[in-house]
Amino acid sequence: MTFQTEKFVPAISWLKTYNQKTFGGDLTAGIITAILLIPQAMAYSALAGLPPEIGLYASITPPIMYALFGSSRTLAVGPVAVASLMVAYALSSVAAQGTEEYLAAAITLSAMVGVCFLIIGVLRLGLLTEFLSHPVMAGFTSAAALLIAFSQLTPFGGFNSKLTYNDFLPQNLLSNVWDPLNGTTLIIGIFSLILLYLARKYFASILQNIDPLKNLAAGLSKTGPLLVLILSTLIVYGLNLAETENVKVIGSIPEGLPDLQMISFDLGLFQQLAPSAVLITIISYVESVAIAKVLANKRRQKLDVNQEAWGLGFANLGSGFTGGSPVCGGFSRSVVNHTAGANTQMAAIITACLIGLTLAFFTPLFYYIPKTVLAAIILVAILELVDIKGFLKNLRYDRADGIAEGSTFISVLFFGIETGLIVGISLSLILHFWRSSRPHIAIVGQVGDTEHFRNINRHKVKTYPHLLALRIDESLFFANASYLENFILNKVASKTQITDVLLICSAINSIDGSALHTLELLQEELKENGIELHFAEVKGPVMDRLSTSQLLKSENSPFVFLSTFEAFKVLSQKGNPLLNDPEWSI
Repeated sequence: MTFQTEKFVPAISWLKTYNQKTFGGDLTAGIITAILLIPQAMAYSALAGLPPEIGLYASITPPIMYALFGSSRTLAVGPVAVASLMVAYALSSVAAQGTEEYLAAAITLSAMVGVCFLIIGVLRLGLLTEFLSHPVMAGFTSAAALLIAFSQLTPFGGFNSKLTYNDFLPQNLLSNVWDPLNGTTLIIGIFSLILLYLARKYFASILQNIDPLKNLAAGLSKTGPLLVLILSTLIVYGLNLAETENVKVIGSIPEGLPDLQMISFDLGLFQQLAPSAVLITIISYVESVAIAKVLANKRRQKLDVNQEAWGLGFANLGSGFTGGSPVCGGFSRSVVNHTAGANTQMAAIITACLIGLTLAFFTPLFYYIPKTVLAAIILVAILELVDIKGFLKNLRYDRADGIAEGSTFISVLFFGIETGLIVGISLSLILHFWRSSRPHIAIVGQVGDTEHFRNINRHKVKTYPHLLALRIDESLFFANASYLENFILNKVASKTQITDVLLICSAINSIDGSALHTLELLQEELKENGIELHFAEVKGPVMDRLSTSQLLKSENSPFVFLSTFEAFKVLSQKGNPLLNDPEWSI
C-alpha cells in the first residue's frame, strides 16, 4: 500500500530523504525562479487577454499541486506563451476581453484542461506524447510565435484602439497597422527590448567575472526581465509619463491571495470550450513531457509520463479553483530552476510562497509597470520559437516532414490555431501511412561466399536466376500488403526463370490479419504458376502467430528457414549463380 501511495504522490519519496543540503539548492532556485516568474506571469496573463494578477494566481497553487503529484524533480509549472495564446483564441469567441464572462470562461477552461489531463492519467494515455511529431510541433510553435508577436504590437506601440487576436491574423492585419501609436510608449518598448536582448546575451558572462556570483551566474542571468521591469517602472513613475504622455500602465492589482472560485457548470460553455481544452491539453502535455525528459536525463532521473498527466491535471484544477489560467511546464523557467540548483519540487513550493507574499504585500509597487515592457518581455521570450533552420533541415532530410511542418505553419497563420493544428496532425498521419504503404523492398544477393546478404543495387553480390530473394523493411499490415503482392507478381511475370521466392523477414515486427490473408492468396497464386514461397529469419513473436494460421498449416505451406544463409544454401542447388545480374535491378 505504501508503494502505491508513493507512486501516486511522488513527493513522498523525495520528502523521506530531504535534508539541509538539498534545501540549500532548492532555496536558491526557488528565489531565482520567482524573480523570473513574476514579470513572466503578468506578461503571459496579458497575452491571454486577462488581468495581470491572474497569471500570478496561476503561479501559486498549480506549482504546489504539481510538486505533490508530478514525477519530474525540476519541471517548473506556470503560465506559458503558447498556451496563453491558445487561451486568448479559445475565449475570443466566447466573450469580450475585460468582461466578467471572459474571466469566468478562462477559469472554467483551466478546470476543463485539468479534467482532460486527469482522464489521460486514468486511462494511462501517456503514449499521446509520441503521436504529435516534432515537425508538426515545430511548425505550430513557429506560427504561434508570429501570432504572439502580432498580438503584442498593440501594447508595445501604445495603439489607441484595443486590437483583438483576430485583428492580427494576416488577412486582417493591413487594415489595422495605420492605427495611431504612442511615440513615448514605443520608445520605452524599444529601449526595454534592447536591454532585454543585451541581458540575455551578455548578462551571464558579466556575472561570471564576479567571483561571489560565479556559481550562480547561470541562474541570475535570467533575472534580466525583472531588472528591466524595475528600471522602466521607475522611469514612468519618476517622469509621470502615465499622466503626461498617456503611457499605459498595469494599474491597480488586487492585494491578497486568490479566493476559491466556483466553476460555472454551463453546458453550452463546456461545449464551446471543449475542442480548445483538448488541444491545449495535448500541446501542454507534449511540451511539458519534452522539457521534463531533457531535465530528467541530465540527472539520470526517472520520468513517468502517465504520472505527469496526474501532476498537470491537479495543477490545472488548482489553477481553475483559485482563479488562474491554464498552466504547463515552461522551458525557460524550468531550465532556470534546474541550473540554479533545484534538487526537488520544494524549489517550486518556495517560488509559489514568494509569489504569494508578493501578492499579499507588494502589489501597490506594480501600479506603474508599463504594459509595453510586458510586451517586450514576451517578444524576447518567443524570439527562439521561430525555427527557420530547423525547417530547412527537416525539408532536406525528409521532404514529407518538411511538408508537414510547412503546412502546419501556414495553416495556423491563415486559418487559426485549432484548424492549423488539426491540418498539421492530419497531414502528418496521412504522410506516415502513405510511406508505410510503400515499404522499402530490397532484392538481395550473397556477398561472395559469406553469410552476408545485401541489396543488389548497392553491393557486388551473387544471385540466382531462379531465386527471387526479397527483404521487406517494414511490418506488414492492411495498407502495404497489396503493394508487396503486386511487387512480387510483377517481378515473377517479368522473369520466367523464377521458381522460388524467398521473403526475408528480419525487419518485420508484425503481420496483421489483412496481410496474412494477402500472403495466403499470394502463395496460392505462386503455386499455380509452379513457384514456391519461402520465409527466412522470421522473428519469434511473428512466428508464434503465423504458426497458428492456415498459411503454415496447409499441405503446401511455405518452408521457414532459420537464416537467409541456410535458405540460399538449400535453394541455390536448383541453378547456377550470377554476379550482379542486371535483370534483377529495381
